[in-house]
Amino acid sequence: MALRGPRLEFAVGAFLLLGLASLLVLALASTNRQWGFGGHRYDLVARFSQIGQLRAQAPVKIGGVIIGQVAKIDLDPTKFDSVVTLSIDDKYKDLPADTSAAILTSGLLGESYVGLQPGGDPDTLKPGQEIAFTQPAVDLIQLVGKYMFGGGSAGGDKNATPAAAPSADPTTPATEPKP
Repeated sequence: MALRGPRLEFAVGAFLLLGLASLLVLALASTNRQWGFGGHRYDLVARFSQIGQLRAQAPVKIGGVIIGQVAKIDLDPTKFDSVVTLSIDDKYKDLPADTSAAILTSGLLGESYVGLQPGGDPDTLKPGQEIAFTQPAVDLIQLVGKYMFGGGSAGGDKNATPAAAPSADPTTPATEPKP
């Protein structure tokens, strides 16, 4: 039996609404943003001299597992450090007080994230407390430029003369025999 008239229009409309709702859920799920559907969270603060491409809503990870996200990034007007507020899932509230934070990158050109490395201190970080040990972001373009244009010598001395190259003459021994 074929659908006709209003029943057909209703079925097509319901199918379209279901499809649009599915696309909306997919779009929301593909972002890192928490929409109030998760559990409780608490904030920690970390100071960095360089944050690179870190953005709000970037993930916070321990050992590759996402445990939170970057809530906000501010600039300290006196020290000119970047103050990063981390929103951590409440089930990870027992982070040791000597936990360190570093800004890392997923792959060579991937997204930046905050990686936490728990220490061994029996005391734990309290909500709102500052993470004392931080490592700033590494600027890959500066590193590549340093090595391309001679700033990356092993000894660090730019005025050092290079060692003489070994002889290309096959009759000359590479090393002299010892007496």
